[in-house]
Amino acid sequence: MKYPAALSELQPAADGRTRDRVARLLLEHGSATAAELGAELGLTQAAVRRHLDAMLADGAVVARERPVRGARGRGRPAKLFVLTDAGRQDCGRHFYDGMATAALRWIARTGGPEAVEAFATEQVSGLETRCRTALEGAGDDPIARAEALAAALTAEGYAASASAIATGGQLCQHHCPVAHVAAEFPQLCEAETAVISRLVGTHVQRLATIAHGDGVCTTHIPAQPRQVPTTTVRTE
Repeated sequence: MKYPAALSELQPAADGRTRDRVARLLLEHGSATAAELGAELGLTQAAVRRHLDAMLADGAVVARERPVRGARGRGRPAKLFVLTDAGRQDCGRHFYDGMATAALRWIARTGGPEAVEAFATEQVSGLETRCRTALEGAGDDPIARAEALAAALTAEGYAASASAIATGGQLCQHHCPVAHVAAEFPQLCEAETAVISRLVGTHVQRLATIAHGDGVCTTHIPAQPRQVPTTTVRTE
């Protein structure tokens, strides 16, 4: 089992879980102040405000002035935070992530790891078929195929890009639709990596995944050995 080398590697995942809890409370209560959220979460108001500021920047929440009944006291009135439509949709996605995770846990209990692996392979089979069609005409060069694959994956919602680097090529996916589920079931990432390998036509290596807490899913495509032309020496 691989453990992160530094506490900072855990921070993105921890922040994501806290943000999910903030969103869930806002969904349940309709609105709340930073102080009210902090009291329920056991966090300081400043810590909650950090998450709320990020959610404001992402358009997941809006801030409103709390209505004042009677005479207004000293100081600025506390702000109420409310989920936007986009924030509510995010909560819905997390609900389905929870259902998917529960389903995979059931598959693991009843069928074992092999059943989970078979499920993951089946899930990415459709993606492989669609991307293979998009790669028609891309040629045999793995880097060129990776560039075509990046365009196909972007059309599928992965926000992908590909580039040539000194050691070969690199395929980056800036979004993962199943990151929350794959964090517990890496078989999904492994099945996707196998698809990438088959589509680019060579062995590849996953260097980072969003599910593991990295910012981007990064796949390395090793440089191909240069073909040295052979010559035939005729002897009499």
